[in-house]
Amino acid sequence: MHLIESLVCFVNLSDKIYINKSKSKYHKIKFIGKFSKKITKKNTVTKLLSLLDKDNVLKNKYKILVKKEIPLQSGMGGGSMNAANLLNYFYKKKIINLKKLKKYSLKIGSDVILGLNSKPKILYRDGSIKEVTDIKKYHVLIVKPAFGCSTKKIYSSNKTFSKSEFNISKEKIVKNVILNGKNDLEKSVCWCANQGIKELELFGFSYGRDDHHLANLFIMKNFSDRIKMKMYTDKSLIFCINKHSTFLSEANQTVSIFTFNKKTTITTTGLKYPLKNAPLSSPSQGISNLSTGSGFSVDPSDWTFIIINYM
Repeated sequence: MHLIESLVCFVNLSDKIYINKSKSKYHKIKFIGKFSKKITKKNTVTKLLSLLDKDNVLKNKYKILVKKEIPLQSGMGGGSMNAANLLNYFYKKKIINLKKLKKYSLKIGSDVILGLNSKPKILYRDGSIKEVTDIKKYHVLIVKPAFGCSTKKIYSSNKTFSKSEFNISKEKIVKNVILNGKNDLEKSVCWCANQGIKELELFGFSYGRDDHHLANLFIMKNFSDRIKMKMYTDKSLIFCINKHSTFLSEANQTVSIFTFNKKTTITTTGLKYPLKNAPLSSPSQGISNLSTGSGFSVDPSDWTFIIINYM
């Protein structure tokens, strides 16, 4: 049993296993697919069948074909899940009972039992398991390098494991950190808000990913009622305000104003195209205004983005 605690979730990627009874005196096991070349004769499938034969559990021999879709030594539990699915097959065929199902899964590996169903789980150090509910679904990009890592070697070379520095339940960690789906900025801003920090300056938010930049703008808006923020990008300085605010500028510096609600009214001073308690009829109406001097002011009735382009 590994002395670690794991949150285990399942993705829509799996090996395909075909099982048929055989009239042969021996089991016939074959692995095919692009990830099958380095599989040795000693694997989780042969190990499980050997254990079952040793205990005279199986009355028949089986022909098993495994099409490998999960890369070897990728840390995704492909071999363990092969054994788990084979055990499920024998359980459904009433060849083994529930007690033996769990018994043999633990003999193959501590994580095999996790694959007996596809629900997210926490595996604790003592071997106990707790299912996790209300977990969000995500699109996942899986990248496997050209080399592998042996799970057995990794855990056998580490005899001691660090203890958690946080006096917090594992369920709370899962729900508050992993399952909430927050990016690094949101976690950081949330931490600052909880520490009572009232002002933040955010740097480096234009690095080529428009989707990330847009998400960061919404994060800025969501926390603006708790923290006064300004965001620096390569081309502009961004504010999110909901009350009268003044800004430093230079003459003819470009200023754009965006509202979240069509009913939001805007009053400005110090801009070439002034607004007086007027709504923006379209997003483009607030683009490319110009400062007339060393400063300007904006007074919105609701949350509004102010974008000041650098000269």
